[in-house]
Amino acid sequence: MKHPLLIFILNLAAAALVAKGVPQVQLERWVRSGLQSLQWDQLDRCLRTSSHSETECRRIAHLPPSAVAVYASEPRTITAGASEKVLTILPDSYSSSGMISSKFRSAFSVGSLLNGRESRHRYQPPFPASMSHDAVLVLDPSPGENFGHPVALFYVDLNVTKKRCSHLDGIYLGEECLTQALKGRCQNQLKRWQARPERLIGHGHSWLVGGTPRRGTFSSPVSGRLCEVHFLPLVVGVGDSNRTQRLRCVEHTEFYRCPQLVPMGSPSLPISSCELNKNTRRCHQQPLATHLSCRLYQTCDHAVLISGGWRQQMTFQRHLQNLQRFYRMLRINGFHKDHIKTFFASSGHIPEELEGAYSATEKAVIRNHVSYVCRKQHCADTLVLYLNSPTRNDGTMLLWDANLNGIADLKERYSVNELLTDLAGCRATRVLLFVDQTYNGVLSKRLRGSQKHLNVIIIQRQKLLTQNYQNQRVSMSWEDSSWAHISPSTCLLDYLEKSAGASQLLDHWAGLLNITLAGAPCNATPALTDSEMRRWYQGCQNLPTALWHRKYRRIN
Repeated sequence: MKHPLLIFILNLAAAALVAKGVPQVQLERWVRSGLQSLQWDQLDRCLRTSSHSETECRRIAHLPPSAVAVYASEPRTITAGASEKVLTILPDSYSSSGMISSKFRSAFSVGSLLNGRESRHRYQPPFPASMSHDAVLVLDPSPGENFGHPVALFYVDLNVTKKRCSHLDGIYLGEECLTQALKGRCQNQLKRWQARPERLIGHGHSWLVGGTPRRGTFSSPVSGRLCEVHFLPLVVGVGDSNRTQRLRCVEHTEFYRCPQLVPMGSPSLPISSCELNKNTRRCHQQPLATHLSCRLYQTCDHAVLISGGWRQQMTFQRHLQNLQRFYRMLRINGFHKDHIKTFFASSGHIPEELEGAYSATEKAVIRNHVSYVCRKQHCADTLVLYLNSPTRNDGTMLLWDANLNGIADLKERYSVNELLTDLAGCRATRVLLFVDQTYNGVLSKRLRGSQKHLNVIIIQRQKLLTQNYQNQRVSMSWEDSSWAHISPSTCLLDYLEKSAGASQLLDHWAGLLNITLAGAPCNATPALTDSEMRRWYQGCQNLPTALWHRKYRRIN
């Protein structure tokens, strides 16, 4: 039996998509069944991976509609009884299709389907009907976090029989089939976990998924964290060469509010399309003169700020605000504006607030600049890297979808291996990594075991979550995180001691953290004046010839 309050909420939210072609009753069924399936998945994970009791796990797994952001695409009718099919493409999928259903997988060329022309691949398998669907539903249970966290993605197929839906391992909704999607080519993809009925069900009673009662053991629709979906997919119509995004956020006050996007206008042309006859600002960008960053007999503080965003739909106003606050914090700490390089979004999409910023599509420029500052003798005293991009579960940062195909190609992602290669043996006195993204543990673990990164310190943003009586998770604001409040006199060691979980860092890097951001010693006696801080530590300092050569001999 439907809960009256839930029905009322779903009816209100459905109005946002009715005008686009999704009947209200259809959207109600999709969201209700998807949310129920998501809660069972959360319960499954809690029981398998934690020591909580069943009661505690049920409380943790409870997701009120107000805690979930809802995204949906609308079916488009093209003929009587038929709708235009859509494809889903994920940036972190290893297969060309990007997604599979929870039971079947098959590889094919997205490019040939979208462009309607012969692909460059030698062999093109026939297009499997199971890879296209009538609509797509995405439920985001952690809308306050950066992307790289699990989201629930469902395929919606219309006019499907109950037998066919069961064969697809889907949820039958009456001539509609809702199927949870997995990433392609992940480990243990089809593995099912069987739980004891008494723990999941209690007293042997049946449980409901999408209104369909089942008895016995519970089989999770998701087969492991490696198969989870972590990003909003690109949902496009079959044959749509423009790759128009069909997925839209459902805006209503009863659901988690839709994020405020950074205004970027029309999509930028790929760099390869910027010919001489298109002499526009978005086709032209002043090259980064890296060789001017380091001067003879001078050492400076440098910073590189990376906030990729991947696509406009995943680039929020809070990302831009975080970047601006971090930039202002660096300037307060004496960093010269010419020594702060910011990489954000795409060429032509950079907001006016980020004056002098470069496109995050320039991966080679980013790597060359970081490597140059690290390799150049005496160039950097403090080197700060601020990382705030969507991240895969292996720690790889997504920069920007420069060719607009929805798949993270080599030039569009910055892996942990590449970052560590660029920082290996860095000649800066200290390298501070301020990391505000998911899956930081991969980078932290690699740094701890490396003998080539002894002066590299990772400072992770503490994403503390609070829970109200409805278990709605709310991320702390930037002001609460307090990075923006690091002042010229702030001792990094003291700052981290006040942060939750900082003790793990202090054991390993305490000797390098007993300084300010500009490298001044903490608790100097007598205390350094502002004039002394600026002259001796902040910004740039001229090195005497004798000190220059003595430092050179010590390093080499």
